[in-house]
Amino acid sequence: MENKRVEHTFCRICESLCGLEIELEGDEIKKIMPDNNHVATRGFACPKGLKQHHLFNSPDRLKYPMKRIGKEWHRISWDQALSEIGAKVKQLRKDHTPQSIGMYVGTAAGFSVLHPVFAQGFMDAIGSTNLYASATQDCSNKFAVSEHMYGFPFTLPFPDILNTNCMIVVGANPVVSKWSFLQVPNPSLHLKEMERRGCKLYFVDPRKTESAKVAGEHVFIRPGTDVYFYLAFLNELIKIGGIDEARVNQFMKNFDEIKKVCEEWTPEKAEKVTQMPAESLRKMVVDFNAADGASLYCSTGVNMGGMGVLAFWIQEVINAVSGNLDRKGGTLVGKGVIDFPKFGSKNGILMQDVRSRIGNHRKVNDAFPGGLLADEILTPGEGQIKAMFITGGNPLITMANSNKLRKAFQELELLVTLDILPNETGSLAHYMLPCTSPVERPDLPFIFPLMLGLQTKPYLQATKSIIKPIGEVRDEATIYVDLCKHSGVNLFGSKLAQLFMENLKKLKSFRQKETEQPALPQEFVLNLLLKVCRQPGFKKILKNKHGLMRNPHQPGDFLGHRVYTKDQKIDLAPQVLLDQWSKLEKNYQKEMNSKQIYKLITKRHVNTHNSWTHNYEEFVKGEFHTNYLYIHSKDAEELGLQNKDMVDVTSKTATVRLPIKILDDLMPKTVALPHGWGHQSSRQNVANKTKGVNVNVLAADGSDLIEEVSGMVHLTGIPVKIEKAKGEQAHSWSGLEKDILHV
Repeated sequence: MENKRVEHTFCRICESLCGLEIELEGDEIKKIMPDNNHVATRGFACPKGLKQHHLFNSPDRLKYPMKRIGKEWHRISWDQALSEIGAKVKQLRKDHTPQSIGMYVGTAAGFSVLHPVFAQGFMDAIGSTNLYASATQDCSNKFAVSEHMYGFPFTLPFPDILNTNCMIVVGANPVVSKWSFLQVPNPSLHLKEMERRGCKLYFVDPRKTESAKVAGEHVFIRPGTDVYFYLAFLNELIKIGGIDEARVNQFMKNFDEIKKVCEEWTPEKAEKVTQMPAESLRKMVVDFNAADGASLYCSTGVNMGGMGVLAFWIQEVINAVSGNLDRKGGTLVGKGVIDFPKFGSKNGILMQDVRSRIGNHRKVNDAFPGGLLADEILTPGEGQIKAMFITGGNPLITMANSNKLRKAFQELELLVTLDILPNETGSLAHYMLPCTSPVERPDLPFIFPLMLGLQTKPYLQATKSIIKPIGEVRDEATIYVDLCKHSGVNLFGSKLAQLFMENLKKLKSFRQKETEQPALPQEFVLNLLLKVCRQPGFKKILKNKHGLMRNPHQPGDFLGHRVYTKDQKIDLAPQVLLDQWSKLEKNYQKEMNSKQIYKLITKRHVNTHNSWTHNYEEFVKGEFHTNYLYIHSKDAEELGLQNKDMVDVTSKTATVRLPIKILDDLMPKTVALPHGWGHQSSRQNVANKTKGVNVNVLAADGSDLIEEVSGMVHLTGIPVKIEKAKGEQAHSWSGLEKDILHV
């Protein structure tokens, strides 16, 4: 066998960063296996991580720069692509303003260290603040609340799952979707271990999820009513004396304001809209209060439900005032390789007080609301977006009202995508630039574990590139340095930074083969980052192929030490959040009046990840060639539906048609539709033959529908109407893209 060997690396599909062993023959990956000796991931990896080489080795893989002329795609050279794109950027900056150029940073960019940094460096070079990110679809509520409570958006407390004695999980399904923000490999094993040691586990969700079937107790809640659960929880906790007054007085402020606003929200009042029995809620409060270390945790089911800011805020207040914040078994705040929150808060990083042209919305985590993007492109006037760079994302599938966004992208003078595969957004682009896959580049864990210590067990790991890049693909950091050069601007707005990076490229070129693509010496740049942070060098960490343990988390090192509000106290009632309080009663009455309306939530399968794992035959064969509308048998009977019947699902923005599946894990009047589908316009030859529909055409966008503090739109718990498909097209699989009467 030619050069048969095993290399060690780690997965970069999600937060879990599972340790992997990769079996190679020459430069071909033959098999990917879990690393059984990894210091933290314990021999676990999900099907996506173990099959990722099939995704990256697809015949559809982007290998060369591509230019669209009319409806035809043509291979071009990097010199032509960079020159033409750079010339257009120069022209737009001259004829309009730097704000005419925007960027969307997708999830895939976030799981790399250098990619998002250099993408931001390009936008700084352009002089544009028109940055959009996938976070405003699913998690910006957490960043917004953290900034106002703790002084920095990336101060993100997490459950001490190794020691907690009671954990209440709201709107999250870690067994399938992993533990958002926190690195928890093999979540099923962790949940079982928690239950075996006597931890009280609750899953609060409109569906009995896979996680709830592994361990703990499931409690139903009506979609979109989480904030009332949290309010009643806090009310009851105060009533039974569950407040750590000494901690509150020493480390926090404005608790009296919170007590006033939650005093009317009893478990009985909450029950009327949450449909959670008051006694079930009281039982959870008693167990939470009695535990030696307890935590509340939520994820996208809460975040995207329309009132994610208020819900997450009250959750954080409960964890704090109960004495569980910064406590063993409660919630902890990790330490990264540097004190990034201190550095960021001091220098205003991720906290730009910049407002959008439309709607006057403030940036969160330095990104504008994605729900504004279509209008920012379609609305004439100074600052209108004329060009977009889409890096590591697929907004035509993942963003709200994507039919409207499609029309907007078609109006752009320049649309450039940087990606591995030609996705739906790329099908509309003027240029597609081919990027390295995770196994073709060196890396460190991304910013959350590296800079914030968001890990169950803190450790460091480095990976070299496992295989050589194919074709003419280039890493994103190098591409952005080159785009700056051809656009006549300097990375980060610094001539010194631009010259430094260009010279690094030249130095590397002396040591590489002529057939290799020009590239930054990424290992050198990553090593420089580690040295600046006073950490072991890249090569030393690389020698620890199963990971290098760092110091464990220390309860008691956050409060009074690493809170970066002006007075170093946690603000339990920031004025910007109190100003949102008036929405509670109005929304409560709306919920009271809509109990019989169906609400649509999302769902995910273990083999899917957002929009980019459907181009592998094994993941979409048989019944998995489409998504389904999941519905309770009682609701199906009332609607005269049977399993696999076709239905039309209508929101105020669109209608989609697809088959149903009966699922009694759902609470009645709740339906579920998996996201990430709708690939018919893709240039991926497996994905575009699937029949799924894009759930996000059913979500509304626009300034009036954006949650004011977080910039998020309503992506789950959407009111919908369901009807059995009729007429000539009753058995078709098409997504119907038409305006429909409001539900």
